[in-house]
Amino acid sequence: MEKLTHFNEQGRAKMVDVSGKPVTRRVAVARARVCMKPETLSRIRQGNMEKGDVLAVAQVAGIMAAKKTSELIPMCHPIPLRGVDLRFSEEGDSVLVIEAEVKTDSVTGVEMEALTAVSIAALTVYDMCKAIDKEITVEQTCLIRKTGGKSGDFIRKGE
Repeated sequence: MEKLTHFNEQGRAKMVDVSGKPVTRRVAVARARVCMKPETLSRIRQGNMEKGDVLAVAQVAGIMAAKKTSELIPMCHPIPLRGVDLRFSEEGDSVLVIEAEVKTDSVTGVEMEALTAVSIAALTVYDMCKAIDKEITVEQTCLIRKTGGKSGDFIRKGE
């Protein structure tokens, strides 16, 4: 079992010292599924929601969230992002799939930035649609793949 690096000698949480790590290209992709009524997804697709263009707002929210990850998650390092992109697709008539790809050239990875991006984008979809569909659920938020860094590449099984 690997030694946990986020604890000091007193067993208290600490921010890991990354000062000795080399700068490498790092990329992470995360995904979330937003399940809703078919009518809700149809209205999103048609751009027929009272609050505006749901996907455009969710796109911007996800990008903003990736940039603020270190302010939201206590042990995350602030890192320079080189790119953030969100993509939307549909599964059937009631699931909106959100994927975020985040890139950096840094000493630590961007997995948390990608996960934060899809989480906030999904919550934004909920916020913009809750007036007509309070049963929306956000499901299966997960890391799909990551490259770079000491631990090497990761690809979720089945991807």
